[in-house]
Amino acid sequence: MFDTREKPKSVESAFLIGAYFDRADEPEARSLLEELAELVSTLGITISGQVCVFVRDRSKRYLTGSGKAHELIEEAKQLGADCIVFDNGLAPAQQRAWEEEGDITVIDREEVILDIFRMRAQTREARLQVELARMQYSLPRLARMWSHLDRQRGGSGGGKGGGAASRGEGEQQIEVDRRLARGRIERIKEELDDVRRVRQTQRKQRNDEGICQASIVGYTNAGKSSLLNLLAGSDVLAEDKLFATLDPTTRRIELPDGQTLLLTDTVGFVRNLPHRLVEAFKATLEEAVLAEFLIHVLDASAPEVYAFHETTLSVLRELGAADKPTITVLNKIDLLAGNEARLHELKRHFDRDSVLVSIHTGEGIPALINRLMDLMIDRVSRLHLRLPQARQDLVALLHREGKVLSTEYEGNDILITAIVPHPLRHHFDDFVETKGTSASDH
Repeated sequence: MFDTREKPKSVESAFLIGAYFDRADEPEARSLLEELAELVSTLGITISGQVCVFVRDRSKRYLTGSGKAHELIEEAKQLGADCIVFDNGLAPAQQRAWEEEGDITVIDREEVILDIFRMRAQTREARLQVELARMQYSLPRLARMWSHLDRQRGGSGGGKGGGAASRGEGEQQIEVDRRLARGRIERIKEELDDVRRVRQTQRKQRNDEGICQASIVGYTNAGKSSLLNLLAGSDVLAEDKLFATLDPTTRRIELPDGQTLLLTDTVGFVRNLPHRLVEAFKATLEEAVLAEFLIHVLDASAPEVYAFHETTLSVLRELGAADKPTITVLNKIDLLAGNEARLHELKRHFDRDSVLVSIHTGEGIPALINRLMDLMIDRVSRLHLRLPQARQDLVALLHREGKVLSTEYEGNDILITAIVPHPLRHHFDDFVETKGTSASDH
């Protein structure tokens, strides 16, 4: 209706272009172009060719020079591409100029990511987030749909009272569509505000229970969902695909020392993530903002691991969550088997407390669990309790929210040694038999 023109169903192959404007940026531009190829392939589109282009002087009309634009269009057509995809963000006017010049569909990195998000969205919340981002992206591009009506703009003259009739059918329709689009954007924002209120209620309930909350963050496809599955024994979707997770998934984890942790998987980040997507997904990403600490998962085998680390940190800074206590998890070390120099380099670059793991083989997971317990150690106490047998409610509470280490019976009393979360300790103050010690002594 008032979205950007849909890409034709017949689009099967794409020609990728990455423009860079400083010679020193060429390696990063090539890396980003490879990532774009993976993004486009996720949509089921074949890559017919790709090229990095150095641009000395930016063109307002094409981004590249006009001669280079003509050359690239011809190359795309010779390779049989029916779509050109730019790794750079294109202004609406530039997008139209390329399409008019080459009579070929032209999109940019942001539209590719939006299409993947739309394909991945499962819940009502995720679909709303994606629709909001798409509507905001589409609004300045509505003219693409109506350029074929430009010749009608002569209308019926421009005198007083000529009004809308003098502006032509296309321009009238664009204005109608823009009003519809702005109205839809406002309605989506209102619905997302409702989502935030529901989430706030859920978080308040968790806080009232005194349960620690943490979020898994990191670059897309680093292994976040797989880590959640491993720790929680759950079956969250964990595909080897970009943006497999859009909806935050929270699981309750019982640690060996009796502590309970609510762990949330979040949407993966990507380099050059459009600002509007960060804005649109704030209801989802608030899980990271409000968590007590973060688990930052990185693909240790990726050559761009340092860039991926910085990308995630930059998004966290934008969200106001960059200063939270963080455990850095370097995943996929099984792919670096025998490469001790690389492992040493990673440990030297990241803080010495980073944890090397392989979610695939399980290597390093016990060390990660110990780090989780260390971060939470001041939240619990080890208590020796003497409870009357009539207080089975407290016994049940210990089993439900703490960790019972031993149980003995003496007359009408139950002698229990347990790990008790601090928010629940007041329930047991009258029953402490000996002085409790910190869980760190356990």
